[in-house]
Amino acid sequence: MDFPLNNLSSFHSELLANTELGRLCGKEELFRDRYQIIRIIGRGGFGVTFLAKDMSLPTTPYCVIKLLCPKVSSPNALETAQLRFKREAKTLSKLGSHSQIPMLLDYFVMQGEFYLVQEYIQGGTLARLIRRNGPISEVGVKQFLREMLPLLHYIHSNKVIHRDIKPQNIIRCQHHRRLVLIDFGAVKEQIAQVEDTSMKGVTTHFIGTVGFAPPEQFALRPVYSSDIYALGITCLYLLSGMGPLDFETDRYTGKLHWQRKIQVSPELAEILDQMLQPSPRDRFPSARSIIVALHGNQLDSSLFACLAIPPSPVEVTTAPENEYQSPQAKAAIAIREWKQKTQDKQEKKTLISSSSG
Repeated sequence: MDFPLNNLSSFHSELLANTELGRLCGKEELFRDRYQIIRIIGRGGFGVTFLAKDMSLPTTPYCVIKLLCPKVSSPNALETAQLRFKREAKTLSKLGSHSQIPMLLDYFVMQGEFYLVQEYIQGGTLARLIRRNGPISEVGVKQFLREMLPLLHYIHSNKVIHRDIKPQNIIRCQHHRRLVLIDFGAVKEQIAQVEDTSMKGVTTHFIGTVGFAPPEQFALRPVYSSDIYALGITCLYLLSGMGPLDFETDRYTGKLHWQRKIQVSPELAEILDQMLQPSPRDRFPSARSIIVALHGNQLDSSLFACLAIPPSPVEVTTAPENEYQSPQAKAAIAIREWKQKTQDKQEKKTLISSSSG
């Protein structure tokens, strides 16, 4: 989403006026003698995201530059923030080898400001697609889970909790047709923790989105199944077009009364109910366990088919634009598809090994 300059809060207007990225927005002058800043495309409590072009490469590809703005007040706090930022950025770089996660192209710190440069994913978010086309069917939601659960298994196996899974952070890529998960919360959380220790009287920051985040995440104790809860809420949105706050909540148990407004098969209802349990102890323990439940506890070729992540149903896709793709872009897509196939084979071997044991 693009944000016109007259639609910015005072906080982000100040960022545009007082940061180098903001001053270069829409101008020919390059940032770091490399990036042409096109426009602002997103904003949040921890900074602003810009669309840019990498003018150092022959094809001048688009990229995304995220400016994170920690509110630290001491040199020691800034040094700690830098160490944590670099550590989490390296983790993002590792995760970016997956075809459903944007590649991290660069990261650096300049004058107390933290920058991530990532691959630009062209496509529409699930939130935008549902607003445009309406809710999808149970078949479409099952296909969505088949695409997302192996990705979630991969993320968690790398000891990472996403912290902010929601329709706005899932993009249907126009090029390779896969769902791509963006905006990991780990980097923001590390910077927020430093902010708390450097400023007296500041409370710890919640990372996530109200309604999609489960209770333990509000208590600042996210676990792997916190992402499972958020994925379940996302399924409700896909089925109904309704946000999590549109459903009634039991004041005593915290459970959502979603089945009063959404009708699905008993099998899918049971899976969603377990994904949406308020207590982590009552949820599915892992993404893999949901995959098994989707396939009736049968670890056979149908399970392996879901790991291959075939193209999505028409309900949640948009037609790709008829645009020229450079040989470099085609090669990059081919490399990503090859990496995904290699990863799928490895996951099949892992599942076979665990099921035989």
